[in-house]
Amino acid sequence: MSPLRIPKRQRRATRSHANFHPKKQGGTKAEARPGRLPRRAEAVSSVHFSSQSCAWSTPQNFFDELHTKWGFELDVCASIKNAKVDHFFDEQEDGLNQDWSPFVCWMNPPYGREIKKWMAKALDESHKGATVVCLVPARTDTSWWHDYAMKGEIEFIRGRLKFGDSKNSAPFPSALVVFRPKSSGSANPCPS
Repeated sequence: MSPLRIPKRQRRATRSHANFHPKKQGGTKAEARPGRLPRRAEAVSSVHFSSQSCAWSTPQNFFDELHTKWGFELDVCASIKNAKVDHFFDEQEDGLNQDWSPFVCWMNPPYGREIKKWMAKALDESHKGATVVCLVPARTDTSWWHDYAMKGEIEFIRGRLKFGDSKNSAPFPSALVVFRPKSSGSANPCPS
């Protein structure tokens, strides 16, 4: 069965950029920028659809609940500032080039283009004996999601997380993907 495809006419924004009129939106003539969204919408669009910021620090209370359940031993992609457990790999140690087994690992990977490498590594390490719990954006339309995330246990997170010290929620939904040792490749929900 082939994946569903959205016709191009349905993919377009509901409001045409050419029809943006600053006076109708309460803006000023100086804010009018032909062919472009208003500044605020541009900022949201660029964060939502690009890899402008790929470091999203895990919310501590969210992590604490998961740590109680899983007992993490290794944070595989951290920095000194955001490491969640005592043992971690930072950029210099490069978790992609390290062995993660046989540990229970926490992974909140960079959310940019590199996420595919991290998800491939997590799946590979589970085949070597690691348990890897991944916090990722729920981007079910991407190749990395279909190639890797769907081979783990998936739990969609209700609502939107507030990463780091942000006062606002993330512009995307999140999910936990769990790769257990010798994963069978089935996409079953995480046990409660």
